[in-house]
Amino acid sequence: MTPMREQSRTVSTQSSMVALRVADPQEGVTVQELPPVDKGIGAWTFCAAGFVLEMMVWGFGFSYGIFQDYYTSHPPFDSSSGIAIAAVGTIALGLMYGEAFILSFFLGRYPDYLRPAMWFGLALYFTSLFCSSFATQVWQLILLQGVGVGVGGGILYMPVIKLLPEWFSERRGLAGGIIFSGTGVGGFAFPFLLNTLLDKVGLRWTLRIWAIGTSLCSAIALLGMRSRFPVPRYGSTQRRPKFIPPQLTFLKNALFWSFAFTNLLQGLSYFPVSLYIVTFTRTISDQITATVILALFNSSAVLGQVLLGHLTDRFPYPSIMVVSSVGSALGAFLLWGFANAAIYLYFFAVIFGCLSGGFSSTWTNAAAECAGNNPEYAGMAFSGLAFSKGVSAVVGPIISGLLLEAGKGASMSHGFGRSGYGAVEIFVGSCALATGVGSMGVAFARRRVPS
Repeated sequence: MTPMREQSRTVSTQSSMVALRVADPQEGVTVQELPPVDKGIGAWTFCAAGFVLEMMVWGFGFSYGIFQDYYTSHPPFDSSSGIAIAAVGTIALGLMYGEAFILSFFLGRYPDYLRPAMWFGLALYFTSLFCSSFATQVWQLILLQGVGVGVGGGILYMPVIKLLPEWFSERRGLAGGIIFSGTGVGGFAFPFLLNTLLDKVGLRWTLRIWAIGTSLCSAIALLGMRSRFPVPRYGSTQRRPKFIPPQLTFLKNALFWSFAFTNLLQGLSYFPVSLYIVTFTRTISDQITATVILALFNSSAVLGQVLLGHLTDRFPYPSIMVVSSVGSALGAFLLWGFANAAIYLYFFAVIFGCLSGGFSSTWTNAAAECAGNNPEYAGMAFSGLAFSKGVSAVVGPIISGLLLEAGKGASMSHGFGRSGYGAVEIFVGSCALATGVGSMGVAFARRRVPS
């Protein structure tokens, strides 16, 4: 079906509408049956493939704490700045979050480039990660494991964001929760695997083995990334959609901006924990315990993503956001702040990982509401929310790194903030509380959205 022939197109996100009506001046009207929404082999194949991509791309990204600890304690990077080493992981995460917004506009104009783009992203991801095994200076790590892996991973993951609203409507929160829980599954298993590889074969072969294994698994998952609708094809004389659509009403929506700002605050509380939980644990325990803590932290997001995603299908998502943020703040202040033994960190990893790690499962329903009467822009709205978290993925660890250096290993009074982490813990808890306040603002903005 080409745009020239597309005189009429009936599209619905409801499962009762599974037909596409195409009117052609010469060939008449034809009806093409579409796969059902929220059910069927196509929908759940997409969900499973999305889960694998989430696990490979984001599970590895959130396991960077293992590399952070290794780089700061082994040559040739152990003499480098801790903030510069942290930048490798934060730049990769920031790019993967942030570039989705720009890619959504590009793929809106060139929807027929989606499949070539995701294979290009996989090639870039593999090449960058593999070549990072030859790095001898931090700037090379930033360029390859940071920028290259970040850009490639973002392109590779983009089909999940773009196609999720096509396949799921009433079960969008549940499907999003299942897909996003891939981060937790990978985040649980990968620290153990990476730690074992680093011990057995060293850094360089760990990166090479991981590049090959990730690429093979991702390539299989990409086979399940298919659009529910026929992909339009454009000839040389046919006009494509504008790069910036004329009616992006969600950008004028108070709900979108209030959620994006709240999302940024939530990221400021989440990413410092993801990055520094391993190094903090090492100050009161050993490397094995630190790996277990990171694995628990990441895997708890599985429960959080599925549970909170399921709840957002049944309750107003701002209420879920408030519970998530207030619970995360209490965990940061009480469990992490006063931790003087590993047992406190076990509880903190589970509670904070579940509540804060599951926060992003509210995005799918929020993006759909931001798009309003233009459901085709739900993917763009989702990407915009991801962009705000990409900003926090870079800013949060930088601020926490500066606070950590300012602490100089000193503890605060009454047993709070061991080993100079007190200011970081206060920053994390305060941002989580601010997220709760922002969530109330989201609830207020949501009431003003026409139903």
